[in-house]
Amino acid sequence: MSALEKKLLSKLQRASKKFGMIKPNDRIMVALSGGKDSYVLLHLIKTLKKKIPFKLSFFALHIDQGLPNYDGKQLREFLDKNHYDFRIIKQNTFQIVQNKTETGKSYCSLCARLRRGIIYRVAKENNVTKIALGHHRDDAIETLFLNLFFAGKIASMPPKLRARDGNTIIRPLILCDERDIQAFSDEQAFPILKDAGCVLAKDSQRDNMKKLVDSLQREIPRVKGSIMAALGNVEPSHLHDLELYERFNLPVFSSDE
Repeated sequence: MSALEKKLLSKLQRASKKFGMIKPNDRIMVALSGGKDSYVLLHLIKTLKKKIPFKLSFFALHIDQGLPNYDGKQLREFLDKNHYDFRIIKQNTFQIVQNKTETGKSYCSLCARLRRGIIYRVAKENNVTKIALGHHRDDAIETLFLNLFFAGKIASMPPKLRARDGNTIIRPLILCDERDIQAFSDEQAFPILKDAGCVLAKDSQRDNMKKLVDSLQREIPRVKGSIMAALGNVEPSHLHDLELYERFNLPVFSSDE
């Protein structure tokens, strides 16, 4: 095991323990897009299974959404060669989205809903207890900034989430830095799908947030760690959400003011 793999696995285990992600007898479905993040997640969960003192089962789910120029041959060969349990679902949601989206409008929202519906359906059919997604620390920080700057709210990606339909979503890479994930993906030479991200999904706002975070990191080397720490160190009485005041029976004004 390389030093990089040990580092990533350690952070995955720390996240799992801190947020109660992976438990005995869990059946985990790893959403495998074919991008670096989900490949690394799948590999680490496989490695984790060999080390933990309790039973755990998992499989990979990949969805062929009918994207232009899609070719999943290498992904399937990789899964076969490495003896992964997996499901590949072919459903042309891309065509559905094209037909239902007005010219000039973004495909992303509807596409995401259709993809999520498939994921939840397969999870139910396979008695899955947890759905694992490959979002990492940078994703969480960028999402926080997007919500701050464009949605007027303080919110990010929760490490563990109970969905309305009962599915439990976990993000085991939430403490991992994207640079380490990229380096490990390169080290392992995972067969990255060229169209793992939709060719029409150009999220310029997220790109801008990524550039902003990178620039802050150059100026303040520990800023990513500080932002992540802030997400777990909230002082409701020092915010302006009146619903929080009522929920936690807080004074309308802080005694320090």
